[in-house]
Amino acid sequence: MKISTKGRYALRLMLDLALQEGESPVPLRDVAQRQDISDKYLEQIVTQLGRAGLVRSVRGAGGGYLLTRPAGEYTVGEILRALEGSLTPVTCAEDPSCCCRSEDCVTMEIWSQIAAAVSSVVDHTTLQDLVDRARAKQTTC
Repeated sequence: MKISTKGRYALRLMLDLALQEGESPVPLRDVAQRQDISDKYLEQIVTQLGRAGLVRSVRGAGGGYLLTRPAGEYTVGEILRALEGSLTPVTCAEDPSCCCRSEDCVTMEIWSQIAAAVSSVVDHTTLQDLVDRARAKQTTC
């Protein structure tokens, strides 16, 4: 399983917004500069995040983007799934009925274990955890 650039950049965008939390809306061009990501690409990503209800936009002078909830209420899994869809490595791990061999397939057990391990990490790591890690790294430099 690979996370696409959209998924990786979505997580960076959300982290950037969380690090600015409590301030005014964050212009996308500022995020693009800090994260070294194209404005146009971030526009596509933030649109998907908005549709998923993870960010909201503020129009006009001083506008930009804000998180819709506190950073501790987002999981990395929720953010990645908004862009990537399912994080399972193979379809049968998510839906065994899609494969006529699922009852006898021993490799499906491996795929299911991989899916569970990935979900365990991303669904138990919050955006606030990443904020805390980022701030800790900033203080050590």
